[in-house]
Amino acid sequence: MSVQPSTKTARQARIRAFLGNNSVKSQAELLGLLKDDGLEVTQATLSRDLVEIGAVRIRDHLGQLIYAIRQEGGDRSPQTAITQEVLDARLAKICQEQLVTAEGSANIVVLRTPPGAANLLALAIDHSQIPAILGCIAGDDTIMVITRAADGAREVASRFLQLAEPR
Repeated sequence: MSVQPSTKTARQARIRAFLGNNSVKSQAELLGLLKDDGLEVTQATLSRDLVEIGAVRIRDHLGQLIYAIRQEGGDRSPQTAITQEVLDARLAKICQEQLVTAEGSANIVVLRTPPGAANLLALAIDHSQIPAILGCIAGDDTIMVITRAADGAREVASRFLQLAEPR
């Protein structure tokens, strides 16, 4: 069960998620997606949110205007919907480059990275939306991953180690 607060920050995070996972052509379409997700907002509020998160309208590969948001990591080019396949490939690449160790016990997995790399890997984990993972917290070189299953840590740790193997 997922409980989401109705704060401005939570609303804008949901808008970012919708724009990152869907080709949204209009504010009316986005209002409908938000309503289906249990959040009713006015068009004026949505318009302000889109400006605040830096959403822009660009042409997709079919030439249709859609909303997009700026990418993370300093890339200022707009980002359209990203497939799960792309997110999984990004996670695998970062694991190959940055994962040092992965150990699990009960429902906690501890991942180690070189200094300064934990946040990058944690962000990729969050974006991959792995169903077995409830969430993660990153420090400088360590990530704590919480699994949904009470005994799921060893399986999730093994999955990260498999992702880190060169292909």
